[in-house]
Amino acid sequence: MSRDATVLDNDKKLKRDIGIFATGFLVLNGVIGAGIFGLPGRLVEQAGMFGPWLIILFGAFIITVAWTFASIASYFSTTGGPVAYAHRAFGPLVGFQTGWLLYIGRVSAIAANINVLFNYAAYLWEGASGELTRAAMFFIIIGGLTAVNVMGIKKAVKAINVITFFKLIPILVLVLLALPHLTPEGVLPSDLPSFDDMSGLVLLILYAFVGFEGALVTAGETKNPKKTIPRALICGVLVITAIYFSVAMTYANVVTNGGGDTPLVDMGEILMGPIGGVIIIITAIFSILGNATSIVIAAPRMTFAMAEEGTLPKWFGKVHEEYHTPANSIIFLGVLSFVLAISGTFIYLAIASTLARMIAYAICMLSLPNIRKKADAETLANATKLPGGYLIPGIAFVVCLFAISQSTIQSWQYMISFIALGGVLYFANKTTFKSN
Repeated sequence: MSRDATVLDNDKKLKRDIGIFATGFLVLNGVIGAGIFGLPGRLVEQAGMFGPWLIILFGAFIITVAWTFASIASYFSTTGGPVAYAHRAFGPLVGFQTGWLLYIGRVSAIAANINVLFNYAAYLWEGASGELTRAAMFFIIIGGLTAVNVMGIKKAVKAINVITFFKLIPILVLVLLALPHLTPEGVLPSDLPSFDDMSGLVLLILYAFVGFEGALVTAGETKNPKKTIPRALICGVLVITAIYFSVAMTYANVVTNGGGDTPLVDMGEILMGPIGGVIIIITAIFSILGNATSIVIAAPRMTFAMAEEGTLPKWFGKVHEEYHTPANSIIFLGVLSFVLAISGTFIYLAIASTLARMIAYAICMLSLPNIRKKADAETLANATKLPGGYLIPGIAFVVCLFAISQSTIQSWQYMISFIALGGVLYFANKTTFKSN
């Protein structure tokens, strides 16, 4: 049986319970995590009142990446996302390494996000900083997310829908309360700022937008994925850009001594008093939890897809008979995330995760011509069209290269180590897969 036939056969075991709104929420939660609670302060610190407009500028660059992904996604209806794209274009080894790098980045992101969550929780509960308490709560939160995901994608999606409501509504209320503070000079500054660390600021903005690719991985459980996922990607990134811009603009006009580590807490206290700061802290906790939930939904589908490719053991591709979810991949992610969270090694993994993700993005941008060439006439006719031929993918590829070029030597060392580890797993499993 061919690889595509095998994947399609196993995808039939998965339930297509994800609709357009749920896919959009996956995009939102995959991107909006802890970044929105720290980005406004850094923008004002580095670029003054001009900072919010940089979000519009680089949001436009990210749109080219998302738009290209939307086009690629319209050629596929199976689980896997970037794993499937790179495999179709460049073969199983590149497909595996693309998925492996994204997977490592996502696992480290869960560990980092859960730790940051408890940093915010420490504002409200001093006991949250204790090591034993944190370890116990890590187990409860990661274990809870794992259990919900194993019991069905519909339950996981419902959880993420509720979390999205609680993380976005307070932020939107904060923006509305801040609107009377806007001034013409604050909205349209007359002087351009002088940048001390332009590359660092650009990377901060670009990295605040990554994570939307998680919605691509769940194509095998999405209703009409060739239409749903492209629409959700483009609309999701547009909404995220608008939210980031609104928050940054109102913050720049409300907080005159901006630049702190908890900018939205400062903004909430100015607009609503001490209770405002508490509300924002709770919102930050929901935001980070929503981001982690999105990762727990998407990342196991990557190892599931790689098992279907034959590049990871078949154990990762086992579908739960009752719940119809990739249970083993979900459990593996939960265990690995918990170990990284309590060990603290997530810090070092996070250093390389952004570089790994940008490399994976660049590979996917390059895969589009080969995917188009291998598509049948019907798929090609129904695929999402990109105006200007390969102009938009070309811009997206340059954006990825620029981000890659800003990475440190230490990041490259960690990333190369991950690629080497992935290569060992790939070649060690290859013979086993062939013999089965």
